[in-house]
Amino acid sequence: MNDLSRRRILRGAGAAVAAGAVAGCTGDGGNGNDDQGGIDGYLSSANNYDGTVVDMTGESEITVAVGAGNGFAFDPAAVRVDAGTTVTWEWTGRGGQHNVVAAEESASSFESELAGEESHTYKQTFESGPQLYFCSPHRRQGMYGAVAVAG
Repeated sequence: MNDLSRRRILRGAGAAVAAGAVAGCTGDGGNGNDDQGGIDGYLSSANNYDGTVVDMTGESEITVAVGAGNGFAFDPAAVRVDAGTTVTWEWTGRGGQHNVVAAEESASSFESELAGEESHTYKQTFESGPQLYFCSPHRRQGMYGAVAVAG
């Protein structure tokens, strides 16, 4: 009998979804949003995503709210930054405890601690992308986000 546990199967399925989303990132399709195709697929059921990748290129550091809206969203859900930009996630204090976890395990994976207090922050600098992520306690509630890295 196979030695696959439920957790390993689910982890593999999640990685396959993330890999498929990243594989679909082929450019802006003429709409001005780098990596829009892969981000759209990954964020299709995300809270607070309306199909817009917010352009924050030109900034050395940007902030994304954790626990936005009804407490189960990132705001903005998708951003475009330049390589070398530091993204700071700042907790709103709404929605309970959250974290920020890379959707794909790789050398550039990241994961914040679980926290719920307002003004808690976590920082990550990105050199390439897209970087797809989620909140593990609220993944089923649609708490997903993405960072497209221009350049």
